[in-house]
Amino acid sequence: NCRCSETREWLSLECSGQITSFRDLEVWRLAMDVAVECYALTRAFPVDERYGLRRELRRSAVSIPSNIAEGDNRRGRRAYLNHVNIALGSQAELESQLELAVRLGFLANGGVRLFQERLARVGQMLHGLQKSLEAGRTRSAIVGALAFLLSAAGTLLWAR
Repeated sequence: NCRCSETREWLSLECSGQITSFRDLEVWRLAMDVAVECYALTRAFPVDERYGLRRELRRSAVSIPSNIAEGDNRRGRRAYLNHVNIALGSQAELESQLELAVRLGFLANGGVRLFQERLARVGQMLHGLQKSLEAGRTRSAIVGALAFLLSAAGTLLWAR
């Protein structure tokens, strides 16, 4: 069962009718890569940052693919959109925390450039998914309103 027509054809690595879960979404795969890389980048943080910035960076990184997965599995457009918005918030948190780690000297600016580019790409893809879900919600609202109006008009005609 391909769900490409719903919201995510452009998000799949290949749309060959095989999109069956969040694992088929390119944005989820890239977000997972970002989370793995975040763990590697923060491994060398000072010991006294174990429960500070290092923990926050990792938490934010893990939250992004986790919310994509949870939203997709909820199957409701509104719930999915809510989880995409949470993932976007986590993506922004991770960008800010990464900048702080650079400013504090825990990470070299040049050493995180590629990571920042991948993280920005995840954000772009999440914004695209968000817009797609919002457009679907708008279509659903219009269809619902038309159905209500037609029903009301039918009731009025039937009452005559």
